[in-house]
Amino acid sequence: MPELNVTELSSVFEDFTRMAIRIPAKQRWSFTTLSVLHTLAGVGPRRLTELTASEQVTQSAVTQIVTKLERDGLVERRPAPSDGRGVLVHITDAGRAVVEGRRAERLARLEELADRLAPAERAAIAAALPALARLVELNQTSRR
Repeated sequence: MPELNVTELSSVFEDFTRMAIRIPAKQRWSFTTLSVLHTLAGVGPRRLTELTASEQVTQSAVTQIVTKLERDGLVERRPAPSDGRGVLVHITDAGRAVVEGRRAERLARLEELADRLAPAERAAIAAALPALARLVELNQTSRR
């Protein structure tokens, strides 16, 4: 059984991530803008300070992104139920449609590419999925 080369794993992840992010080509969005939409779609409403931390950008940058997304009808700000002065950013149905549309386009393209793999390559990727999912899980639990 081959030994895991973490440097190679990281390099392949970086290349795969760049490819996957760029697959949907109908609308061009910045990586951070898309990340904000995906975060809100995946984990729900967030305060601007939480988005600043999760997206690893400045408060000013998140505020600009949210303002643009709000202007485009993709997110909306609502008062926080637990704190009348606080505001939560919510994804709208239109924002969710952007996320889902990008996901559908990505899935279609990945299916096309996967169809060009040899059966052994497809099987190797399928066999690796549980371990990759476990890496994600370990990362999430170690950050809590």
